[in-house]
Amino acid sequence: MDTVIERDVVVVGAGPAGLMAARTLAAAGRSVAVLEARDRVGGRTWSDVIDGAFLEIGGQWVSPDQTELLSLLSELGLGTYPRYREGDAVYLAPDGTRTRYQAATFPTSEKTTAEIDRLTTILDELVAEIDPDAPWKHPRARELDTISFQHWLRRESADDEACDAVGLFIAGGMLTKPAHSFSALQALLMAASAGSFSHLTDENFILDRRVIGGMQSVSLAMAASLGADVHLGTPVRTIRREPGGSVTVVSDHITVRAEQVIVAVPPPLYSRISYEPPLPRRQHQLHQHLSMGLVIKVHAVYETPFWRADGLSGTGFGSQSLVQEVYDNTNHGDTRGTLVGFVADEKADQLFALDPAARRERILASIAEFLGEQALNPVVYYESDWASEEWTRGAYGASFDLGGLSRYGADLRTPVGPIHWACSDIAGAGFQHVDGALRMGRAAAESILAA
Repeated sequence: MDTVIERDVVVVGAGPAGLMAARTLAAAGRSVAVLEARDRVGGRTWSDVIDGAFLEIGGQWVSPDQTELLSLLSELGLGTYPRYREGDAVYLAPDGTRTRYQAATFPTSEKTTAEIDRLTTILDELVAEIDPDAPWKHPRARELDTISFQHWLRRESADDEACDAVGLFIAGGMLTKPAHSFSALQALLMAASAGSFSHLTDENFILDRRVIGGMQSVSLAMAASLGADVHLGTPVRTIRREPGGSVTVVSDHITVRAEQVIVAVPPPLYSRISYEPPLPRRQHQLHQHLSMGLVIKVHAVYETPFWRADGLSGTGFGSQSLVQEVYDNTNHGDTRGTLVGFVADEKADQLFALDPAARRERILASIAEFLGEQALNPVVYYESDWASEEWTRGAYGASFDLGGLSRYGADLRTPVGPIHWACSDIAGAGFQHVDGALRMGRAAAESILAA
């Protein structure tokens, strides 16, 4: 017979959001149980040793605006270190031309550079009008939410290279969806969550630092403080609202009776749980308009960071390249060199149709276009494929389809009786980042405490 326990609050999911919620509640004297489907904590943050190399399989970067995360790192005594960025970056133009550069903007033609700057200014002005916690309140919200970001860019500019360069930072770099599949308002939320669109285009800001020991160490430290109240390998199957207002949460190995429940998993996984009685119509509709992106995060480890000897930073961009972004991802104190590259949305679809050997060959050839033939022969190679993960199903997070954000956004965090929601996908500031997950976990816990 499954174990039955009683707690004040049960948390579904042991990622940063769920663990922050549990930690906040426990600090206030509430009893908690955290139920996690995986055999580990950390959610979409995961650090592991693959073939002798330490790799950050999931989320990893810390930017200066992520104050919730920075505060927690300080509290937990976890250090950070800067991403290597000395030397030239590499830009691959749509025609394949390779250019080394050190400027803050891509080395495009004078005309295209002016268009990129003009589009960036327009986006920064719009972002300044957006409340990241309530983008649907913008006077033009529906207008901006019913036109795709791709079509909005083409409406503003006839320069394809400029449009693709600007689109790269949100489509491939953040939402990991084609720019025709999400709205201009969704793009503005992504930028507003980081403070400005200019922040998203500045890799020295958005990809500033990493956590010594890996981002998952944040979740590991929070889980350690909760001890036996974190239960792994026990997927939640049913959340039952009882007549008196309490809940019964049934997982594979443990049943928890509690006053409140916080569901701290990505929205596309909400439907993996049965709700008795069913959730309201509004929630059913809302959840169907959110979907995960798709990206292959590629890790290539070399005996040395060979690109540095050539005066390269390891950073590369190419909106038409197979690997659209590449960065030096060498670990703290490591003598070996690590590169990380990203293949997003439709390009990832094409590669997943290939066998693993052919996929690896094409990916490394694309990285070599940026950094030279030495990139073809890593000593360790690994692909993070979150879309195949049963308890994630995509990366980096969930975003709305056209029209969904203005229509349903205001209901994202609305509790259903004793059921509360917390994850990075419903955050304003820190949207789709660990920082946003922590904010949402704390907010859900504080809402329960206030009630």
